[in-house]
Amino acid sequence: MKYRFDRHGNQISQLGYGCMRFTKKGNAIDYEKAEREVLLAIEGGVNYFDTAYIYPGSEECLGRILDENKCRDKVYIATKLPQYIMRSSAAIDKTFNEELSRLRTDYIDYYLMHMFTDYAEWEHLKTLGIEDWIEQNKAAGRIRNIGFSYHGDTDMFLKILDAYDWDFCQIQYNYLDEHTQAGRKGLQAAAAKGIPVIIMEPLRGGKLVNLPDKAKQLLALDSKGYTPAELGLRWLWNQPEVSCVLSGMNSEDMIKENIRIASEAEAGDFTDEDMETVEQIKKIIREREKVGCTGCRYCMPCPKGVDIPGNFYYYNLMYMEKKAPARFEFAQNMGMRKEPGFVSQCAGCGKCEKHCPQHINIREKLKEADKALRPLPYKIGINAARKFIIK
Repeated sequence: MKYRFDRHGNQISQLGYGCMRFTKKGNAIDYEKAEREVLLAIEGGVNYFDTAYIYPGSEECLGRILDENKCRDKVYIATKLPQYIMRSSAAIDKTFNEELSRLRTDYIDYYLMHMFTDYAEWEHLKTLGIEDWIEQNKAAGRIRNIGFSYHGDTDMFLKILDAYDWDFCQIQYNYLDEHTQAGRKGLQAAAAKGIPVIIMEPLRGGKLVNLPDKAKQLLALDSKGYTPAELGLRWLWNQPEVSCVLSGMNSEDMIKENIRIASEAEAGDFTDEDMETVEQIKKIIREREKVGCTGCRYCMPCPKGVDIPGNFYYYNLMYMEKKAPARFEFAQNMGMRKEPGFVSQCAGCGKCEKHCPQHINIREKLKEADKALRPLPYKIGINAARKFIIK
């Protein structure tokens, strides 16, 4: 296993274990299977384990495995505060103490504010005294590192990044999402501040494993013999700004294979041929795109706050992958922002079209995107969720 470093010089395995996808047996996690897999990962050098308050049974399962096998001191635990449902400082304390109990530990190595999409969420936490709470718990040794996980646009990520002296952050990042959400710009901004970056969804939930046949055939001709998963992981580890890549491993074969790759891959390993292979695969995946938007953001900012590239990204995603998951991701990542960037805000001024290098008829395509992304049931659902979540 190869390791990278956090802000305090601690070695983090460049492969991390995402504990959201432990195998279920009925409605509960299959503990015996999860135990074998976690112990195999630890034996292979994995020392970063990521869970969350809202992952059903995950914290309890991980805590039990580490406790019963006496290996808590061999790993770093990362878990998360569900900030979007916090309404008081007492609720923050109650949730954190419950997590400690579930994990059978008296400290968390890496504690995250879960799923920021908007700076307003951090502002809300500040009104609850979160900054003092963090400092008190760090001083008491109950939290070793504080960070946040993020689903939103690049500009908002940069604002949150600068809002506090974070020890680390976690972003969705892979070769298909290179310029969406926090994106490469966000990754490099965090690294420039000396903030380690943990990567989630490195293979887009398996989408970059189950490639179109045309892409698989292209990869099979590559001289390196990489599998689709290996290509995606190596693309990430080729970047020195990446500290740790999380994988939701739920089979022994997957764990062994990922450990093998993580034991070989280093920053700077990718060749020009490898880069060209990735670009060709991206092109194949995007053959089903509805809008030729590259995410360059020359059309931004919109005077009315419409997130033009964001809407196009999720519209394309509906046809590159599947409609329902893309709509859900749109609702989660854009719909839950304080200023969501919906197409309904568009005034039709046409300013964006004057700056588009792709010469896209943006106003027309935005209407198509909105109709596809927000059919009536989704509009109702998003509006209801916003009333509950947005402070």
